[in-house]
Amino acid sequence: MSSSALEPIRDAVERQPLVDTHEHFYAESFQNAQRLDLFSSWLVHYASADLVSAGMPLSTLVELRDSSRPLDERWANFAPYWEHSRTTGYGRALLIAARDLYGVEDINERSWLGLSEAITASNRPGWYRQVLRERAGIEVSILDVRREGTNAEPTFQDVLAGDVDDDLFVRAVRFTHFITPSSRRDLRDLERATSRSIHSVDDLVRALEVAVDKVMERGQMVAMKNALAYNRTLVWEKATHHDAEVAFGKVTSYLDEVTERKHPTVIGASWVELKPLQDYMMHQTIRLAIEHGVPMQIHTGLQEGNGNVLANARPTGLTNLFLEYPEARFDLFHAGYPYSGEVAALAKNFSNVYADLCWVHIISPTVGQRVLREWIETIPGNKIFAFGGDYRFVEGAYAHARMARACVTRVLTEAVDDGYLDLDEALALARKLLHDNAAEFFRIDQIRTGA
Repeated sequence: MSSSALEPIRDAVERQPLVDTHEHFYAESFQNAQRLDLFSSWLVHYASADLVSAGMPLSTLVELRDSSRPLDERWANFAPYWEHSRTTGYGRALLIAARDLYGVEDINERSWLGLSEAITASNRPGWYRQVLRERAGIEVSILDVRREGTNAEPTFQDVLAGDVDDDLFVRAVRFTHFITPSSRRDLRDLERATSRSIHSVDDLVRALEVAVDKVMERGQMVAMKNALAYNRTLVWEKATHHDAEVAFGKVTSYLDEVTERKHPTVIGASWVELKPLQDYMMHQTIRLAIEHGVPMQIHTGLQEGNGNVLANARPTGLTNLFLEYPEARFDLFHAGYPYSGEVAALAKNFSNVYADLCWVHIISPTVGQRVLREWIETIPGNKIFAFGGDYRFVEGAYAHARMARACVTRVLTEAVDDGYLDLDEALALARKLLHDNAAEFFRIDQIRTGA
């Protein structure tokens, strides 16, 4: 790219500290206790989905992640599918991380073992700070706290118990379990977590309120998170209290401990049966987000992994919520990809809807560039978030940050070159996209200082 605007824009983008709108890391203390290598660390998601898409059996993927198995055996199983997937955005991210953080120019037959050994050696206290703050230039990341050692949906208790560096991270918290109980067992879990009896919808709402209060007292929550587009439609209808109570009765008809032992395959009511309760509780969650002054982060678009109902995650399914709750604020994740035009239209049309490119640059750098240019032309400049790493390992977030900076540099430079922006506008917009918009939207400084 040859342009008089390139050097000043690139310099500004490279120097700009980032606000990272979305990450999934385990606590560093937990990670340090694990036996990590190239496969058990870097194939926990994203790149692994492309391996499976390229034909790798799921059973082979499970074996690759098993750090007790011989490394050379796992490389032999990995290599053929890596050749097919190394050219995707997920593959490019691994190559960037290997090159920049470990000095490994390629992941191949000659280099993989040295890279794996370097990954093992880096798993030590301080690595998170070194990669995120010192190398990636991330000022703060919004952490969707993970349940240690599992891929299970995290609970508010995981946030309370998590060992998180408050200097590096603030929190997005899921209250999904209060939206989706399907059995007495689920209700018992919520009762234990909140020290409240739950025998009705009103009891469930009060338990949710207790959970939110506990997290607010802990501090550092900047958003509530909802990722149920992996499990159901994003159309959250305005269910009546009566309809929710009828659905709640179906929850209580499934599974006490005796029934569970006798009928282990009967695990609970279906989401179709429980949709009125889920819809009702989602509305209650938004009410609490408004009361506590925090926005809702909502997964839209592509679901990570392999095989899902993509149409469930169409952003326009949320329209009734935007109309119903103008005082709420909504952060729509992942550009709604491949429905990025819907996110643009919603963010343009609704003052309470914001557009987030988290995940997108590793899905496709070209998509990231196309969408960002479209959004600059469509959405007011204070409503776009250009970066969220959305990784479970910090090296991935580093690579994604590099790809996001490259995207912003290219898009803004081209906008200046073709006369759409002048240089001062482009430089001001870079600060907004990479830092100021998210810092203001999530009130990060106020929440971190308790103001």
